[in-house]
Amino acid sequence: MRTAILTDTNSGLTVEEGKAAGIYVLPMPVIIEEKSYLEGIDITNEQLYEAIRTDKELSSSQPSPGDILAMWDQILGDGYDEIVYIPMSSGLSSTCSNAMQLAQEYDSKVQVVDNHRISVTLRESVYDAMALADQGHSAAEIKKRLEDSAYLATIYLTVPSLKYLLKGGRITPAAAAIANIFNIKPILTIQGEKLDLFAKVRGIKQSEKRMIEALKADLASRFSDIPSRRLLVATAGTFEKKEDADRWRGLVQSAFPESTVSYSPLPCSIACHVGMDATALGAVVTEER
Repeated sequence: MRTAILTDTNSGLTVEEGKAAGIYVLPMPVIIEEKSYLEGIDITNEQLYEAIRTDKELSSSQPSPGDILAMWDQILGDGYDEIVYIPMSSGLSSTCSNAMQLAQEYDSKVQVVDNHRISVTLRESVYDAMALADQGHSAAEIKKRLEDSAYLATIYLTVPSLKYLLKGGRITPAAAAIANIFNIKPILTIQGEKLDLFAKVRGIKQSEKRMIEALKADLASRFSDIPSRRLLVATAGTFEKKEDADRWRGLVQSAFPESTVSYSPLPCSIACHVGMDATALGAVVTEER
């Protein structure tokens, strides 16, 4: 059996990066001033940042059923017998549940995985799936393995401005007004299902410190029995300036010297909801590769 791995750009993988790794990647739609763009195809992070800076109306969407079915048919036409499709968490988008409905017409040839991840943690799930496929596991076996390990990941994120969270209805206008007056920054977390409020901290520097402390606590408790070779620590954000991204990655690297900490731009479909200079870090348990 030849098993293909498919994800979307919410994983942080571009279509080109996917091709280089033998992974299929479905570009996510991003909407600017009511015009739809496909992430990595006709819009880049830099172009999205320009839209944010000029206060354009932004939103994201999910792939259409037609686009999903066309991708599945293309993959099966490429000679694969089955597909493992790993979209973003069902708690953050209906893409996953809709894909599960569509997959019922494919007689188990398409296995849709809901392992409750996004961004860097989702990307590692995709690489895990690829490794398992290379080891000869079936699509159904890979789906079970990824869903069984769904909650072995953690993400923390903070934003300098509540403007885009307010636009998306994730906080109330009153809460946003109070937060702005007192320079309060929310720290959000994803431990699985959905984006939740973890803490309220005054100032970005204190937010960064609190996120690092929270991740250290996770590693010392939830992941204390995980070998270091299977534990990945990563940073992400929506920084325009490379030096800002390097500063954040370096700060986290100093806090976790036993890890090789990477930095990735948050995907456009996430960036349009958090705005500029969002700061994130996380950890994820990987398969043996």
